[in-house]
Amino acid sequence: MELTGQLAVVTGAGRGIGEAIGKRLAAIGATVVLAARDVAQLERVQREITASGGASEIALLDLLSEQSVANLAQTIESRHQRCDILVNNAAVGFGGKPLHETAPAEWDQLMATNLRGPYLMIRALAPMMIAAKSGHIINISSLAGHVSLPSGAAYSASKWGLNGLTYSVAEELRPHGVRVSVIAPGSTNTHFEGSGDKKDPNKKIQPDDVARVVAMLVTQAPQSFVSEVLLRPTQKP
Repeated sequence: MELTGQLAVVTGAGRGIGEAIGKRLAAIGATVVLAARDVAQLERVQREITASGGASEIALLDLLSEQSVANLAQTIESRHQRCDILVNNAAVGFGGKPLHETAPAEWDQLMATNLRGPYLMIRALAPMMIAAKSGHIINISSLAGHVSLPSGAAYSASKWGLNGLTYSVAEELRPHGVRVSVIAPGSTNTHFEGSGDKKDPNKKIQPDDVARVVAMLVTQAPQSFVSEVLLRPTQKP
């Protein structure tokens, strides 16, 4: 299989898009480190990957903790001596309220998870890719990072920031043979939009639609890379 011998790290891998990405990468040969805070969910995903013949490990990860990220990187380096793929997927959102009603604590948690978390993961794992002169980092953003999002300004700001981070890090790491891409999905059929969401789930992007794009990006021929993918539902949900 195309990714045999490669190690992939996926954050937020216990459900939704992260779960789908982990399963998809395992299905094409990678050993996947499933990272999140909910160990029970990670164990479920791991069992399903194992039942399908894939290889995975679980890692308790708190993206708000610099030490937790550092510990994960140390474990990966000592156990595998490599990191070929990093997918920064974990995110939170506090929608449904205008910015002036968003509490500072909510703003801080959102930015810490959605923007500082990917920074910490790249800072911790990119050195292994630089040493190997190869690797792929994929940040899962959102169409909210390209368009206005009333009652979601903080979330939108975090995704605009993630896009800017991605574009700049891509230029920093290109000389080292490391490719950096961002995927910006529209409305996706996950828990993320909350119980008040009135959109048709069958018309939404499905988590595996995003996972298929990840698989496409990491199996490209090495002489090129896709900087960004905007992923929209065929019909507006």
